Amino acid sequence: MADATGMPPPGNGGHTNGQGTDNPGTNGAGNAGRPAASPILTITGLRTQFGTSVIHDNLDFSVQPGEVMGVVGGSGTGKSVLIRTIIGLNKPAAGRIAVFGRDLASLSAAETTAMQSRWGVLFQDGALFSSLTVAQNIEVPMKEHSDLPPELRQELIDVKISMVGLPPDAAHKYPAELSGGMRKRAGLARALALDADILFLDEPTAGLDPIGAANFDILIGDLQRALGLTVVMVTHDLDSLYAICDRVSVLVNKRVKVGTIEELMHEPDPWIQEYFGGPRGRAAAGSAERSGTAPQSAG
Repeated sequence: MADATGMPPPGNGGHTNGQGTDNPGTNGAGNAGRPAASPILTITGLRTQFGTSVIHDNLDFSVQPGEVMGVVGGSGTGKSVLIRTIIGLNKPAAGRIAVFGRDLASLSAAETTAMQSRWGVLFQDGALFSSLTVAQNIEVPMKEHSDLPPELRQELIDVKISMVGLPPDAAHKYPAELSGGMRKRAGLARALALDADILFLDEPTAGLDPIGAANFDILIGDLQRALGLTVVMVTHDLDSLYAICDRVSVLVNKRVKVGTIEELMHEPDPWIQEYFGGPRGRAAAGSAERSGTAPQSAG
């Protein structure tokens, strides 16, 4: 089951370091004062294409352990394609993807399965199996990647449901019986079913009202700090970038530009300037300033 094997958050201090693109800041995982660790995810020379349409070309990208990395870009720049390529749902035309120092292309089938159990993915709108209850959805990766007995699986399901803020009775409901926000929380519980080290989020707040989106940001941040997760989050939500991301990767011209929000504001690229400096960007910056999550000047 492709959805199951690809199964499928964060601190704010990264805005204060001003140290360029390789050193995430002090987030909830406690990176402050530590020597730079080896990247947990490294992409080198990535090329993705569909037929003659090239999406990424010679793209380099890395994420540090415990970092919350936002991924943004205009329509058609391949944000979701990047995530799907990392987790093996799309095959790259060229390049190398390494996770935990292992080249994914060199792994055996058994090693690939073991690697997949170390990450979780929240697809857009949760991507739950519609014929399964919430509890059964969460149980899917447990069945596929572990030999836990049914009694222990049930205990863990209850823990995951509570962890993401769903009421206990949500376990027995089907996706169609849930609100959009509850479906996302259920999808997040499934992504965390195997105690993942890396969490990939694809538009986690899309379709939520502002209060629901803010609450989901808080949930991701709390979980990231509590569990020490590394998070890669595709989003259009500027408020989310300010609230929980240490650094941001912007997909432009088939590659990425990476930095803190403050650093990216100085990039001359027109799209980046409009994204962070346009009306919505200024509104998000003002909101972050009022709430105390705005990036601080390195000087």
